[in-house]
This record gives sequence, structure tokens and C-alpha cells, in this order.
Amino acid sequence: MKNVLITGASGGLGKELALLFVNNGWQVIATMISLEEGESLHNIPNIKPYLLDVTSTQSIETAKAEILKDFKTIDVVINNAGVGYRSFVELSEDDKIKSIVDINWLGVVKVCRAFIPVFREQNNGLFINITSVAGLVNLPLGSFYHSTKKAVESFSECMAYELIDFNIKVCTVQFGNAKTDFQANVTKCEKSEIESYNKLMDKVTYLLHKKTAKNKDLLPTITQKILSIAENPPKKFKRYTIGFDANAMKILRSRLGYRLFNSLIRRSVL
Repeated sequence: MKNVLITGASGGLGKELALLFVNNGWQVIATMISLEEGESLHNIPNIKPYLLDVTSTQSIETAKAEILKDFKTIDVVINNAGVGYRSFVELSEDDKIKSIVDINWLGVVKVCRAFIPVFREQNNGLFINITSVAGLVNLPLGSFYHSTKKAVESFSECMAYELIDFNIKVCTVQFGNAKTDFQANVTKCEKSEIESYNKLMDKVTYLLHKKTAKNKDLLPTITQKILSIAENPPKKFKRYTIGFDANAMKILRSRLGYRLFNSLIRRSVL
């Protein structure tokens, strides 16, 4: 029986992944920032919850020590924990910028750093780092979220070179707005006296919620693909793009070039 570690497993995509993996014969190491929030997973056979804050090196090391007492090997680490921050640069706040960078990017860095030695000693392992369509293209009000996801893309590709000799695989997974509670939990800047900003925030938020509501079948598509990747790891670093939205954005951006793609986004949103 193989073992998978999932960060941010208390809800949303992380919880769905935990349930799918365990139903397909895996043992799940479900890490989360609050054990209470993941209470529904506690009594499911072959799912073991652990407290782990991806922003804290000490928390990661404490969880790692506990996990390695319970599991002899770890086959896959899925870096899923993430948050959203929708703000205008002018109105952005230091603490919120720090939070999204600490969770979305540095959290991935710290978890990978902690578990590379485990994979290296095993001479085997796979990191699946969840990014987003935000790692593919740049869209309005995404300055901070998109930056962190692009950082994960670059970090993952660079790290993959370092780990070739140890049979450690690395990949990223990109997709659009799946029907989870993510959009509802996105932090947004407050309304201001700048009417142009208020109108754009309302329009972008409306479009994202509308798109999320339409993507009813995207979540199971994502989880099934991630399971497939875990069961059949890529031989070399690879980016997986899942769903119509992400693939359409990828094709449009590559074929239209920056100027035409930028014009298309401006006409659609601004």
C-alpha cells in the first residue's frame, strides 16, 4: 500500500484528494493547519491527520517526525495548501501579501525542503505541486496570487534538475476555478473611494464566481488526474494542464502572443 502526504487536507481540493486516494487503496497522511477543521476525516480508515502549518519550519519538522514514526516510506507529497488574495496593488496590505507568499510559495518550498531527504534516502518519490491557471497567464487583480503560482512553477522546474540523480520526480498541476469553497474564502481588499477600482473588483468577482459555478465537473476531473499522476509518475519534470478553461488559456496565450491576448482579456473584463 502506497502512502501520500497532502497539505491543506481539511477541506476543498485537499479533502477530496484524501477521500479519492484512500478509496483507491492508498494510505493518506492528511496534514492541516487545524485538526478541528478536518474532523470529518479523523475516523476514516487509512487516513491519518497531522497538524502542519506550511508557513512554519518548526511545525513542518514536528509533523515530519511524527509522520516518520508512523510511516516507513512516503511515496508522494502533494503541495495543495493555498489561499487567494484579490487586491489592487495600490490598496494592498503588507500582512496579506506576506500571508499569501508564506503559504502559496514559501510553504511549498519549506515542505519540499523537509521531505527531499526522505525521498533521497528512499531513492524514490514524487512532488506534485498544485499551481493554477494563474501559473499560466496573468489576469486582472491577480498580482499577488498569480505571482505566487508562477513562483511555484519556476521553483518546481529548477528543483527538478537537482533531484534527477535521486530518482525524485517533480511536476506541477494547473487548472481553472473548480467548484470548491476557495473563491468564497478569497481575501479581497476593502472598497475605496476610487470608483474605477470598485467597479473592476465587482466585475472580476462576479465573473470568477460565475465561472466557478459552471465548472461542476472540473473537481472530479482534477482529482482523478492527480491520482493518475501519482500512480504513474512522469519520468521528467512535467506541467499538467487540466480542464477546458486552463487549456484554452494556455492555447490562446501561446498562439495569440502577449499583445492580442492582453487585448482579449481587456475586452472581456475591463
